[in-house]
Amino acid sequence: MGVVGLWDLLKPYARLEGPDFLVNKRVAVDLSFWIVQHETAIKARVRNPHLRLTFFRTINLLSKFGAFPVFVTDGTPSPLKSRARIARFFHASGIDLSDLPVAEEGVSVERNTAFSKCVQECVELLELFGMPVVKAKGEAEALCAQLDSEGYVDACVTADNDAFLFGAKCVIKFVRPNSKEPFECYHMSDIEAGLGLKRKHLIAISLLVGNDHDLNGVQGIGLDTALRFVQAFSEDEILNRLHEIGSGDSPIFQGAIKSLDDCVPVSSESSLKIKCSHCSLCGHPGSKRAHFKFSCEYCSTSNGEGCMKKPEGFKCDCSSCDMDRREKEQKKQENWRIKVCNKIAMESNFPNDEIIKMYLCSNHGDFTEKVGPCISWGSPNTEMLVDFLAFHQHWEPSYIRRMMLPMLSTVFLREMAKNPVKTLLYGQYEFDSIQRLKIRYGHQFYVVKWKKAVPALGSIMNTILSEESDTQQDVVDVDESLDLGDESEGPRIHVEEGSSYLLTDENMDIVQAAFPEEVDRFLHEKELKESKRKKSSSLRSEGTNEKSELKSSRGVQLSITEFYRSTKVQIQLKPGEDLPRVSDSQGDGTSKEKRKVSNPNLSKSVRRRLLFK
Repeated sequence: MGVVGLWDLLKPYARLEGPDFLVNKRVAVDLSFWIVQHETAIKARVRNPHLRLTFFRTINLLSKFGAFPVFVTDGTPSPLKSRARIARFFHASGIDLSDLPVAEEGVSVERNTAFSKCVQECVELLELFGMPVVKAKGEAEALCAQLDSEGYVDACVTADNDAFLFGAKCVIKFVRPNSKEPFECYHMSDIEAGLGLKRKHLIAISLLVGNDHDLNGVQGIGLDTALRFVQAFSEDEILNRLHEIGSGDSPIFQGAIKSLDDCVPVSSESSLKIKCSHCSLCGHPGSKRAHFKFSCEYCSTSNGEGCMKKPEGFKCDCSSCDMDRREKEQKKQENWRIKVCNKIAMESNFPNDEIIKMYLCSNHGDFTEKVGPCISWGSPNTEMLVDFLAFHQHWEPSYIRRMMLPMLSTVFLREMAKNPVKTLLYGQYEFDSIQRLKIRYGHQFYVVKWKKAVPALGSIMNTILSEESDTQQDVVDVDESLDLGDESEGPRIHVEEGSSYLLTDENMDIVQAAFPEEVDRFLHEKELKESKRKKSSSLRSEGTNEKSELKSSRGVQLSITEFYRSTKVQIQLKPGEDLPRVSDSQGDGTSKEKRKVSNPNLSKSVRRRLLFK
């Protein structure tokens, strides 16, 4: 959760990043945020949805996006957070909150047993993956923000917007794997540029509208009012000004407003409230009687008649009216600030120094500045993972191994980039070649071919090439009511010249770092194929041009009259000649019938039938 309504305020400044955004970057993941999302899957009766989400999302972060995830779990919540959690539960249940223990008593309430069990199972799964898991002293998003601000990670994945209050620089709210722009990111630099808000401004807003540690905030102050109020102060003075207003030491309660940026200084002349009279006809300075005979300087007319009647909604632009409007606006702003300050002053123990200290704290983990957190990535324990998921999820081992292979191939390529020693993927498969370039959601990937090098040991991965597990279909059928966007794509089987290969989609930069020679060879072959294709297309186009020229030289299809031109008698009349006389001059071979045919008195159709008789 975090600050009420803050995500809506920050929405215009969100960035949608592509799948390459996290390549070779470290990202801190709030594990509780993932586990809470499994509640929507419970309705579909999916077995252990928290483990399913953690399994597939971890594989996606590694294989699809090329990231180095660091998982952070919650520690012991603060007394304030425990009280707020209890208050939220009692409020939803309609129970009176008067008997709740106060925060100063140090009451700390752990998560419920079911949630703690989910966290422990997910931690066990991640450790089998070889992922680093760090436990926070209190809130997980606080430690994520600290790791981000101190440069241990490049971003943090959480839906709690109070990560900005703890000092986060880049927060990824949503990850949508099957989309062109899967990451919805919020950068603190964009928020500062767009809204003029910095970290202490956001802390002040959370104190005014409410947060996870104080659900109420200040009565009668919403997000818009709080935003407008804190924007009037700089980051260095906003918290001090809240302390002054809360204790009643602010100059506003002493009859004067000071240090307001938009206050207009009131001169001695304006303090006398001297306002000249205005004409009721035109609205400009002067009397109506004077303007009746001669127009004023603002209404200069060509015919010398009086002033023109002022239009509807007219506002005078003279210095006196302008000063009066500014004074009214200033008074309006002062009255608004007085109301806000009065509401703040009515709150007891405002602002809460314990909340401010917690947000500004820079020690949310069990490590010091000199000795940083223990963050390292190990190799996945595949056989233990298979046993763990087969026990908890009732998945077939063949299905588990097939789903893990894209992640294992990414880990293998990274290890090859660091230490280029010839080894085998999963002890069985070797890098064969790059099959082709694939475009997925507008981004390019290499399709890598993996060739089986040795016979399977203990039938570890026999089923990947030979069969498709029936359990896979069962799993999909069970989860079909869910959004399967988190489920990763398994390897594909490719048969070529009697040999079987596995195909996986790999990030281009990772493949380039691991096998630069193979990439150069693939690009060279692709360039040759492209040049051959261009040559063949040019030859084909020349051939089609020659054929078209031959066709044009032979001529187009003749019409019926042109085709029978040799059998028809073409008669052209000279001026002054009639048709019978011209037909006689053609020779003796022309019969009387044909001379009759040429009679213009007959219709054209009749003459054509007689001609071909």
